[in-house]
Amino acid sequence: MIDYFSIALTHGLILLACWRLLFRADLDEEGGAAAQAEKPWLRDRNRDQDQEHAADA
Repeated sequence: MIDYFSIALTHGLILLACWRLLFRADLDEEGGAAAQAEKPWLRDRNRDQDQEHAADA
């Protein structure tokens, strides 16, 4: 009985992972992840650091 449960559980998890991968929004785009902006939340941080370095000079 345990063997059937473990096989069903692992196959179910694999199916769930495949299902989630197939319906990702970035699969519909040609650029994929590279087309997205790199860490937009760091843009402000980098600008603040540049201003600090400019003030030190």
